[in-house]
Amino acid sequence: MFRELLVSWAIFLGYYVAMVVVLVTLRRFVRVPGELFRKLFHISVAGSVFVLLHAFSTWYAAVGSALVLAALIYPLISWAARIPGVLAFLEERHPGEVRGSLLLTFFTLALLISLGWGWLGPHSKFLVAAAVMAWGFGDAAAALIGKRWGRRKLVLPGVDPAKTAEGALAMFAFAAAAVFVTLLGYTDWPWYVSLLAAVVTAPVSMGAELLSHRGVDTLTVPLATFAWLALVAYLLGLAGLAA
Repeated sequence: MFRELLVSWAIFLGYYVAMVVVLVTLRRFVRVPGELFRKLFHISVAGSVFVLLHAFSTWYAAVGSALVLAALIYPLISWAARIPGVLAFLEERHPGEVRGSLLLTFFTLALLISLGWGWLGPHSKFLVAAAVMAWGFGDAAAALIGKRWGRRKLVLPGVDPAKTAEGALAMFAFAAAAVFVTLLGYTDWPWYVSLLAAVVTAPVSMGAELLSHRGVDTLTVPLATFAWLALVAYLLGLAGLAA
């Protein structure tokens, strides 16, 4: 059991080491715009959900590993931030942004795995993966497209005034695509059932992103997507469309 856990941890840490090496190399040799690079980092961190779901044999080992890594990374980045230029490749918009975002991301992953794998059982891992992918790709698309082509500000109650209609549409499209692909990979549902589930789930992901302020979408978008998709899956099961 201990040896198995060590192997799982090696895979988990190896993923992050490889991720950092690839991103730093990309930043060093390719002229990647700052915002695009930040979102590539964002998507790469979201991708670690697959390692947690499949490299570990139990949900509590996966949850514990996410929380332990968060506890290790926070002080490490806090220390590294004191050295000029160390975090320059991530282009923090304000001090503490990277470590705060990572801490919230790991907490979100731990929470979703506790609910989707620990509470609902291994057959519900797809809910965790789909929720994180909707956030990872949807939020990245919303930011990149919204800032590059966003022209129509959304003046709505509770909505962040910086949000645009173009960014919201990008969030919808990419969240739907991410959920659709994840369902195809994780479930035996017919493609049209997966597409239906993705299309009715994406507006919830979009709405959560629009109503989130100051980076809390890292928690709100995956959690809202997870809860809604769980309900959709239950209703599809009742209707005999999904096993």
